[in-house]
Parts: sequence; C-alpha cells; structure tokens
Amino acid sequence: MEQQDFNPNIGAVVALQEGLRCIVAPNPSPMTFRGTNTYLLGHREIAVIDPGPASYAHLDAILAACGHDQTITQILVTHSHVDHSPLAALLSKETSAPILAFGPSNAGQSAAMKACLASGMASGGEGIDVDFQPDVLILDQSQIQAGDQRIKAHHTPGHMGNHMCFAWDDVVFCGDLVMGWASSLVSPPDGDLTDFMISCEKLKALRPRIMHAGHGAPITNPVERIEWLIAHRKSRETQILAALSEDASTARALAEAIYTETPAALISAATRNVFAHLIDLEGRKLVSRDGIPNENARFSLVGN
Repeated sequence: MEQQDFNPNIGAVVALQEGLRCIVAPNPSPMTFRGTNTYLLGHREIAVIDPGPASYAHLDAILAACGHDQTITQILVTHSHVDHSPLAALLSKETSAPILAFGPSNAGQSAAMKACLASGMASGGEGIDVDFQPDVLILDQSQIQAGDQRIKAHHTPGHMGNHMCFAWDDVVFCGDLVMGWASSLVSPPDGDLTDFMISCEKLKALRPRIMHAGHGAPITNPVERIEWLIAHRKSRETQILAALSEDASTARALAEAIYTETPAALISAATRNVFAHLIDLEGRKLVSRDGIPNENARFSLVGN
C-alpha cells in the first residue's frame, strides 16, 4: 500500500498478520498523519504497543477489541510524546496491566539536549507527556514476554531520548524513529540528531522484513527506507555546510535559505531541523557556536 493511500476507519480493528492487529487513534494532524497506530500483539494474552493520546473513544476501542477470552497483560510505550503515551495510565487503570518503557520523559537525554533545556529552549514537535511514568523500566536488548509473544527491546534515541523499538521475530515496531509517510522529526531539545543517526544504523542492522511505525501504513521496504532517511539527512547536512561556507548564520536564517519552497507556517519546524544538524555538526567539531545553544545562536565553519 502507498502511504498516501493509507486511510483507515478510525477506531476500527485491522488484522495485520496472525497475532497482530492495529487500531488508529482519532488524532489526525500534520504531525500525526491519519492518527497514532496502536498495536495489539498476541492471541489470548495481549500486549498493547503505544496506547496513544488521552482519548476515551480510543480507550473504548482498545478494550472492545479484546474478546471475553482475551486479557491485556502489558502496555508497551515506544516514547512519551503526547500522541503515544498519555492513554497508558487510563488503560493500565482499567486492566491492571503494567506500563513498560525505557523511562520517563527525561530518560535517555543526551548531554547536548540537556544543555539546550538548560538554556531555556522549549520543547518542540508533538509535545512531551510530562506525567508519563512507566511501572517497569526496560533496558536496551531486554527480552520481554509481551502478551503471549516474545519481543526484544532496543533503545533507539534520536526522535526522543526514551525512544525504543520492539522486535518481534522479523517484525519491528519502530515508533517515530522511521516512518513511511514522512521523514522523521528530530526537534531539539526532544530529539538529538547524533543519536538519531546511530539509532537508524542500529535499526538497519536488524534487517527487519517489515516495520510498523507510530503513524502510517506498514513499511514493507524497511532497509531501503532507512537508507533513504540516512541519505536525506546527509544531503541536508551538505546544504547547511555549503551555506555556512559563505558566512556564519543562525538556524532560522539557514532554514529560510534552504527551505525555499516551505510554507511560512512550517519554517519554525524547519528551523528546529536545521538546529538539530548544527548541534550534531558542533559535536563533530565541524562548526562552532557563538551564544547559548538555541535557534538564535550563530554558527560558523571551524577554520573560517
């Protein structure tokens, strides 16, 4: 299925393969596409992956999807943006199922992102679920009994510090690290591009047959899609370095120069994207910064 053809009935249960179903939450937007994908893994014992936003309608749809002979036994969360994790607490209260995740919303933050926060930089992107608190902390490479299935958890920061992917045989639930309908958002201080690129390579090494993302249709060409995403980021880096070879600049000015066909309303998001690249380049000693780490700092090529 082409990603733009993905137009599911909101709240309806769709079987993806034996032992795996999906329900799309009622939260479509430019950031979430058709809505958040909630996955139900298992036969009699069910693990819910990414319960989604705080929506009673979606809570009812998840509970209704489980028959009288099925029990929700775990709630797994890839990361704690407000479109993925807030319903976990309500679902846990209804089912007594524990919430499993890498950690609360500040877990896994890189030193660079902590510095951005300390400078007063506000969260960007989908919004942080500040109240998120898992019952069970999952370590990288943990083997988990998820419903009546086994999965392996992989810590994959980049989109967010506490982001995890879950591998089920040759299937990977990749959250918002990789999506088929759009390039993934890396917006400081939530997301760190250096971590993101490492996590993409880590995910690629798993060689999944198929990936199920937090939004959009199944990704049936996982390795090709990851390679495209890596190449896309490297291409953007080349543009930024070329612009800085002319003169020092800010993330905002670079975004306006590079994203010439982007609507004005989206320039702020583009600015965060450029800033993510600049912080990565600074960490690699390719650029230097004048000012505190935020979109107003001026960056220049090292040696210029």
